Amino acid sequence: MPLDRSRGREVHFYNVFSPAQALGGLRLNDTMTEKAFLSMLQILIIASHPYSVSFRGTGVALTPTDNLLRPGDYDIIPNSPGGTIFITDEHSILRVPSSTVTGRDERFRQRVRERDKKCVITGSVNSEADLDEWSGFEAAHIFPIAGETLWISNGFSRWITNRTDEHDTGINSCQNGLLMLSNIHKKFDSYYISVNPDDDYRIISFSRGDPFHVAGRVLDPVCRAPNNEKSARDELLRWHFRQAVLANLRGAGEPSFETDFPPGTDMVGEILSGPQAAKRMEAELFSRLNGVSLAQGSLSQGPL
Repeated sequence: MPLDRSRGREVHFYNVFSPAQALGGLRLNDTMTEKAFLSMLQILIIASHPYSVSFRGTGVALTPTDNLLRPGDYDIIPNSPGGTIFITDEHSILRVPSSTVTGRDERFRQRVRERDKKCVITGSVNSEADLDEWSGFEAAHIFPIAGETLWISNGFSRWITNRTDEHDTGINSCQNGLLMLSNIHKKFDSYYISVNPDDDYRIISFSRGDPFHVAGRVLDPVCRAPNNEKSARDELLRWHFRQAVLANLRGAGEPSFETDFPPGTDMVGEILSGPQAAKRMEAELFSRLNGVSLAQGSLSQGPL
């Protein structure tokens, strides 16, 4: 069964003219600030005029400060008569956990490992990197390889400056990768953890209570050194942050899918019986076909 992102929300926000119908909400942790909340609403809210956001019943507008966001209801109020407030109809891009992909590009993994040598979210250093022992560490794609068609159609290749040739889309560049602990990787793929490059690379947790204690940390500088051609691109981090906001705050939120299947589980049946079955099946199949293609390419080239 898919997990419901709207369960356990402590914050809800409304069009002031429809105070009984929430536009969305979020689960709260003790690092969520008013500034962060307002920046997320800028992604979600479409308004004809400037607006303010106030804690219901106070009439006091929030300001972009580091004050912690209080649990409760927030009203979005147009600053001009006749101003209109809507929530975007944009959906986040469905992605499947990268760990399910076989034959992932070896060069991508190797280059991300060489650059980072640690989980750039938690700061946990791989003390056995010199032994080439990487158990528990995974190279994560910021933009998922299952979405390569979308990557190409939107021209995201323009952000990658170290492509090997004109046929290389760049999706497997280390500029589209971060090294993470495996459990953090799953949260990142599910949009429960993200990074806001426009807030000093602040790490945002969309889980209640921040169970992995990463919220409020800063993305490790090792993966984002200025003028380093191997560094992760801000444009891709910004894209991922937008997807995370859409997935977690917009309306009831996007479904979050179970990945811990016991042996013998009919995974196809689970997918087909759940929401967004066609899109999820397409993403799963594309990931696996992409992985097989990459694996065959690596074999034909010989050892790296």
